[in-house]
Order: sequence, then C-alpha cells, then structure tokens
Amino acid sequence: MTLRDGSAEDQGVELVKHSLGTPTSKIGVEVGRVSIVAERLKEARLRAGISQKQLGIKAGIDPFSASARVNQYERDKHMPDLQTLAHLAKVLGVPVPYFYCADPELATLILKFSALGKAQKKRLLGFVDDL
Repeated sequence: MTLRDGSAEDQGVELVKHSLGTPTSKIGVEVGRVSIVAERLKEARLRAGISQKQLGIKAGIDPFSASARVNQYERDKHMPDLQTLAHLAKVLGVPVPYFYCADPELATLILKFSALGKAQKKRLLGFVDDL
C-alpha cells in the first residue's frame, strides 16, 4: 500500500507501508516515521517470540535497562551502534545486513540465505552466477 504524508508529498517522496504497517520511504530512510532498522528489529524479535527485556538481557544489556533500551530501539528513539546490533542479531538468529534492508523480498532472501549451510550457499551462488 502506498501512502503519502504532507511534508513528504511536497518533496515527492513515496512512502511504503511495510509488514508492520509502519510507513517508511522506499529506500529505508526515515521520513517522520520509524527507520528500517527499528522495523526489522521488531519484526525479528516478534518472530523469535521473545520479549524486549529477554532480548536485551541475552544481548548483554544491563537487566535493569534492557526492556527500555530495546523499546527505544524499536520506536526509533535511539539507534543501536553496530556492536549492539550485532549482539541483538546473534540472539535473534539473523544476519546484521537484514536490519538495513528496505526491500521486503530481499530481507526475506537474506534470512533464507543465512539459514543455508556452506555447501548450499556455494551452490546457490553458482546458480545465480549462471543466470
């Protein structure tokens, strides 16, 4: 579903509603909404079936602030640094590039590719090279 908001419309920026219903620009840059990193983090956490507090604690965030920090990341109030994002990714079982992928189909492909074994990845890349 394509949306437009007043300020973005004036600049001709097309907004796309992602799977969580949160509008962001097609290229994943925030436009008065949550960033693609915040959206992907929430998607991955919900898919893993764990709470914000559990995720934060497992990623090494202080238990006292774990829930609040993950909540702030998911609401795009704060952006996790690369090291923190890598810890979150490891707990969630997703590769870090997934968090930066604005294209939903490519994000799915990244997840599926990361689940393959080394031989399967090599075979798939060989197949893609032959296309």
